[in-house]
Amino acid sequence: MADDDSPDGFDPDDLRDMLRNLLGGDGSLDPAQLEGLSRMGLDPAMLQQMMAQMQAAFTNAGAAGDSGEIDWSTAKTQALHLANQDGLGISTGERTEFDQAFALATLWLSEATTISDLAQPAVAMTRGQWVEQTLPIWQELAEPVADSIAGAMTSAIDEQLPDEMRQMVAGAGAFMRRIGGSLFAAQVGGVIGRLSREVVSGGDVGIPVMPDGVAAILPQNFADFGRDLGVTDDQLALYLATRELAHARLFRHAKWLRLHVITQVTEFARGIHIDTSRLEDLAGRFDPSNPEELQSLLASGELIPPRTEAQDAALSRLENLLATIEGWVDVVTADATARLPEAARIAEAVRRRRAVGGPAEQAMASLVGLELRPRRLREAAAMWRAVTDAVGTAERDSLWDYPDLMPTSEDIDAPESLIARLTARAAGEAPPRDAFDDALDELLAQAAAEESGETPRDGQDGQDGRDDAPEDPRPV
Repeated sequence: MADDDSPDGFDPDDLRDMLRNLLGGDGSLDPAQLEGLSRMGLDPAMLQQMMAQMQAAFTNAGAAGDSGEIDWSTAKTQALHLANQDGLGISTGERTEFDQAFALATLWLSEATTISDLAQPAVAMTRGQWVEQTLPIWQELAEPVADSIAGAMTSAIDEQLPDEMRQMVAGAGAFMRRIGGSLFAAQVGGVIGRLSREVVSGGDVGIPVMPDGVAAILPQNFADFGRDLGVTDDQLALYLATRELAHARLFRHAKWLRLHVITQVTEFARGIHIDTSRLEDLAGRFDPSNPEELQSLLASGELIPPRTEAQDAALSRLENLLATIEGWVDVVTADATARLPEAARIAEAVRRRRAVGGPAEQAMASLVGLELRPRRLREAAAMWRAVTDAVGTAERDSLWDYPDLMPTSEDIDAPESLIARLTARAAGEAPPRDAFDDALDELLAQAAAEESGETPRDGQDGQDGRDDAPEDPRPV
C-alpha cells in the first residue's frame, strides 16, 4: 500500500481511502491506516474521535439537504446549558414581590408618560426563559458575522487542500460552510448563556431583544445587582420594574422603532469582513489535538479587522439612536420614581453599568465587533429633560409617533431648535425657519426655474458667474 517514492513511507492514497471511509463508511480505521497516521505524526485516537464526530455532522448536513445553512441549535443548547446549570427557579414569594412592584410601577408611569400601558402583564423570568425569548434576536444580530466566518473558513480550508484532494471534496463545500458557521454559533451560544447570568431585565442591554410588548425581570440576577448598592430590595425592585416597563412601552408604542434599531445593527454587522490571512495561517498549522487555538481565535475577535470609516459612521448613528432611546427611558423613570428616596443612587448605578457592561456583553462585542453602548446617554437625557420642562410630557412623547419626528444628533447637542419647533407646533404656529429651510427653498426655486426654461440669476447664470451675462431670448 505504501508508495516507495513517498519520502515519509505513506501513500496519499491511504489518506483518500480514509476520507472515503469517513464519508461513506462506518467511521472506523483499520490497523494499517492507524500505522500510517502515526508516521504522519497524528494521534490516531484523537483523529478517530474527530472522524466520528464529523461523520455525524455529515449525516446531519445531508438530512438538511446540504444547504450550507448554519445550525443555530448548537447555540441554543450551549446557552441553555449555561443558563440552567445552577438549577435555580423562581419562588412563589419572588413572583409575588415582582408582581406587586410591576403593578405599582404601572400606576407611577401613567403619571410620567402619555404612552399607554402594555397589553400583557410583566413577568418574573428565569435565565433559561430569557434565553428562549431573546435567542431569535441574538441570532439575527450575529448571523451576518457567522456567514462571513463560514465563508472565510471554507475559502481558507480550500486553499490549503492539496490538488489531488480537491476533486474528492468538491461536493463538501456546503458542509464545510455549515461546520464553520456552527462553530461560531456555538461560541455565540456560550456568550448568550453567560449574558443570561448578568442581565437583570429584558431591556437591560439597550436593544429590543424581548418579544414586542413583553417586560420581565430576572430575580436570579436581581440580588447580585443590588448587593453593593446599599438600598432596600423593595426600592430596587420598584425602580427596575419602572424602567423595564418604560422601555417595553416605548417599543410597543413606536412600532417602527424595533425594526429601525435591528436594521442599523445588522447593517453594521454586514459590513464586517473576516481576516482570512489569520484563518489561512491557522489552517496551515492546525493541530487537531489542540482545538482550543481555533476557539480562542474566534472568541478574541481577532478575526474581525479594524472598523472602516463607513462602519465608524454607522456606529455613531447607532450610538446616537440608543442614547436617544435610553435618555427618554431615564427621564421618564426618574419622574415616575420621584417618590423613592434612593432613586437617584439606583439611577446612577444603572448608568454606570450600561456604560461599562459586564464580561459577557464585552465578549459579545468581540464576537460581533459591535459595542452596544449609549455613549451619549447623559447628553440625550439632558435633552429630554429640557424638552419635558419646556413643552410637557404629551408633546415630548409625540416625537415617537413617526420616525421623521425623532430627535437627531444635532438636537442632542443643542435642543433649543427642537424645543422651538415643538413650542410653535403646540401653539398652532408655523415652525421657525432655519438654515436648512432656506437652503431647501433655494434648491426648489432653482429646480422650478430650470424646469420652466428660465435661467437662474443672481450670479448663477453663465459659466463665469457674471451678472451681466445676456438673458435667454426664448419666451417663457
